[in-house]
Amino acid sequence: MNAEQLRTMQAPLKERYRESPETAQVTLSASGSLGTTNVTCRLETGRQLAEAGLHPATGGDGTALCSGDMLLESLVACSGVTLKAVATALEIPIQGGTVTAEGDLDFRGTLAVDRDTPVGLQSIRLHFTLETDADDQQLATLIKLTERYCVVLQTLKQPPALRVTQTTGMSR
Repeated sequence: MNAEQLRTMQAPLKERYRESPETAQVTLSASGSLGTTNVTCRLETGRQLAEAGLHPATGGDGTALCSGDMLLESLVACSGVTLKAVATALEIPIQGGTVTAEGDLDFRGTLAVDRDTPVGLQSIRLHFTLETDADDQQLATLIKLTERYCVVLQTLKQPPALRVTQTTGMSR
């Protein structure tokens, strides 16, 4: 895809969102089924099932996906797609590359070993290794705009309001 194709594809969407801002509001959703015999949660990813479970550092056997890894994978996927879209729009040539995310987690928090240890990732590092002839100014713009427009990155930087609810039902 080139810049003109991207603009052509997105132009009607942008125009509709300008004219009717409410049409830009979309609710994304995900759901999973709790495992009946293992400590797992089965997710439908649209193409296949993914089963998340305990990380080996919390007693898992390593056969199920770790939710923390999935969070980092989501960041890598979103930032990679955003970077490619920005590069395409700005006509910055990217021949290839990799996106890597690393997160530091102290399992004492999630296992309630130490009440003072936070539960969750304490730091995340996102790194791009790019194959490109772009100059330093182009690369700085590319990274700045990727950071600005990546949904997952911005969600992590500025957490949204989050509400947890539950419903109880009896299965028969």
